[in-house]
Amino acid sequence: MREALKAAQQAQEADEVPIGAIITCKNQIIAKAHNQVELLKDPTAHAEMIAITQAANALSSKWLEGCTLYVTLEPCAMCAGAIVLARLERVCFGAFDAKSGAGGSVVDILRHPKLNHQPEVETGIYAGDCSEILTEYFRKKRAAGKK
Repeated sequence: MREALKAAQQAQEADEVPIGAIITCKNQIIAKAHNQVELLKDPTAHAEMIAITQAANALSSKWLEGCTLYVTLEPCAMCAGAIVLARLERVCFGAFDAKSGAGGSVVDILRHPKLNHQPEVETGIYAGDCSEILTEYFRKKRAAGKK
């Protein structure tokens, strides 16, 4: 999760919502990404989506079985759907997202019993650090908007 936090910091430096993600396979990082929604002008350019694409390319496979995703914020519905479709074995996230989380907060796509795959889910990893970087980012954005 420390590497995902580093990626989140890169997003913050690029004035993106600071969310970072890494994917590991056999204890090796095979993908590392951060949000690039603003840069790419693409609402799907979430850290998880970019990392999944990188990992699929690294493994030359559409299935990411045996892989673990570490992400600083609970995945949204889009990202959770991609996680299920990619068949990631495990998902670890830091902070919960009470507004749009799809790993148990608002809905639970990751563990939905009717879907063909349910990854193992671990939550709250470095939750304080993951939450703090987001809180600070939005605090600064609000302060800048009031000037």
